[in-house]
Amino acid sequence: MARVEKRGLSQSLVDLLNEIASISDFRAPAKKQCSNLARRLKLLLPMFEEIRDGKDAISDEAVKAMGSLKEALVPAKELLMFGSEGSKIYLVLERDQTMGKFQEVTSRLEQALREIPFENLEISDEVKEQVELVLSQFKRAKGRVDAPDDELYGDLVSLYSNGSGNIADPDVLRRVAKKLELMTVTELTEESLALHEMVTSSGGDPGQSFEKMSMVLKRIKDFVQTENPNLEAPARQRRPPPSCRGPRLQEGDQKNPFIPEDFRCPISLELMKDPVIVSSGQTYERACIEKWLEEGHLTCPKTQQTLTSTAVTPNYVLRSLIAQWCEANGIEPPKRPSRSQPSKASSSASPADRNKIEEILHKLGSQNPEEQRSAAGEIRLLAKRSTDNRIAIAAAGAIPLLVKLLSTPDSRTQEHAVTALLNLSICEANKGRIVTSGAVPGIVQVLRRGSMEARENAAATLFSLSVMDENKVTIGSLGAIPPLVTLLSEGTQRGKKDAATALFNLCIFQGNKGKAVRAGLVPELMRLLTEPDGGMVDEALAILAILSSHPEGKVAIGSANAVPVLVEFIRNGLARNKENAAAVLVHLCSWDQSHLVEVQKLGIMGPLIEMAESSTDRGKRKAGQLLDRISRFNEQQKLSGPRPEHAETQPDSQNLGEG
Repeated sequence: MARVEKRGLSQSLVDLLNEIASISDFRAPAKKQCSNLARRLKLLLPMFEEIRDGKDAISDEAVKAMGSLKEALVPAKELLMFGSEGSKIYLVLERDQTMGKFQEVTSRLEQALREIPFENLEISDEVKEQVELVLSQFKRAKGRVDAPDDELYGDLVSLYSNGSGNIADPDVLRRVAKKLELMTVTELTEESLALHEMVTSSGGDPGQSFEKMSMVLKRIKDFVQTENPNLEAPARQRRPPPSCRGPRLQEGDQKNPFIPEDFRCPISLELMKDPVIVSSGQTYERACIEKWLEEGHLTCPKTQQTLTSTAVTPNYVLRSLIAQWCEANGIEPPKRPSRSQPSKASSSASPADRNKIEEILHKLGSQNPEEQRSAAGEIRLLAKRSTDNRIAIAAAGAIPLLVKLLSTPDSRTQEHAVTALLNLSICEANKGRIVTSGAVPGIVQVLRRGSMEARENAAATLFSLSVMDENKVTIGSLGAIPPLVTLLSEGTQRGKKDAATALFNLCIFQGNKGKAVRAGLVPELMRLLTEPDGGMVDEALAILAILSSHPEGKVAIGSANAVPVLVEFIRNGLARNKENAAAVLVHLCSWDQSHLVEVQKLGIMGPLIEMAESSTDRGKRKAGQLLDRISRFNEQQKLSGPRPEHAETQPDSQNLGEG
């Protein structure tokens, strides 16, 4: 394998593991499992750093195994993110499903890691021993299930099962609120946001389960407010003792509320405008912590812990909570300071690299086309090399200059510029900067008219940027979806993959689903499902599963004669494809009962029963939902006589599960 390809694969694993390492503050019900999983994965970082920096090529066997591990890390990262940001109530009530996911992720990681021939790789003995330790820990974790908190589960089930009109036991509410750490306005707001996010991601059709979870949260909130009347009272009515009072928004103004402690910067004690997280896990106002770092301090001001990195990450959740608090108290939300020239304090790139970056940026801003092309190419390579370089390049002000080059008539310069933005976007802190700099219209233009490589890298950039939910809306509204659908048709295999992953991510946002359907995505996905080589089946089915929850998506999929194709995947497909095929059919059959007749004629019952008995948890659930729907339909037919075969019905109000 070429050395540059080896470096790219190992670097992508390093970046992914660093992203996993940055996930913290795991929620109470899954804190132990998440912490153990994250700790084990962090121990793998040195191996891939040594592989990346080694001079020797690696075998095809190692490349394949590393690729499998990379695929296994993606669901692990998603699970850890949910353990950090997901609903605590959901984590408890769905504990069997959650623990099943941990077992599935652990098993997949252990299998992928075991296939890497690390004894033949250019890594130190110390690192080999560390990898063997991780392997043994994964093996033990596969067969071990941590004892659940049965009392907490029983308490929540009792609250969940009782109707809203029944009076809940105060002792139960007190235990639940304490164990779930839902005792403050911030904690309750975060839980509310987490449940809301789950409702949004369900396609706007969450069903009774989330409604009942919201009812449970309201009960807890009402109880906590009763126990502490000042908790949710208007802030101006609260009068904590002088020793506990924080600063007002404007000192001396008795009408202004007190700022919640969590919303104040530990350094300035002021309401945070641009909260960022440092490597110790603490949050500060960006300007304050950057000044602290510029003065040469290498510790966390609050904990005195030595910082492993001077990089800072935006705290989007806290920023959102501060905005909500301001709105609730009739205060204008704080405006973030302009960051067109971010401070270099957040970068630990070497002085030589920083000097080189400044020289390149001087050429990047010149009027000489050849200098611009050369400089964009150098920035592209530097940004690919390391996280520190990505931070330093953005801090030096490269992003606006690269955005301008997206509209250059020189195709090579354009390609360098969009690929440099792709490499910069790998750093989480740069994603927002790139979008706020006005890059999306230029990226969309490249996606429409650039060279094939530039178009494919533009698609990959949009995927990277759309990881942030707020960017999904922006990207979808600025016309990115139609050219992504076109690339899905015209691109190389890599280009199709890039377009598909970008479309998948964008379509998670409900408002983008209709745009994708109207852009002709469904017929293109059906074509990919029936291609002889079948190289895009996984992606096509996953996107169809998302679109099938949208009214326009149901119509388009139903009109595309998709049912026979989906039934065939349930009969002979891989497990993940069976899951998504069943998810699509559940939505289609809830919308038009003629599909229930069709799937039975196509002989789905046997494969569906087998799937309900021996598939993955999600596969079993989807198969069960479809079997239940078929059974109820057949019972109705017996009682009322046959309906016209193509009669269309209104969707059943019963929860159908997620796509």
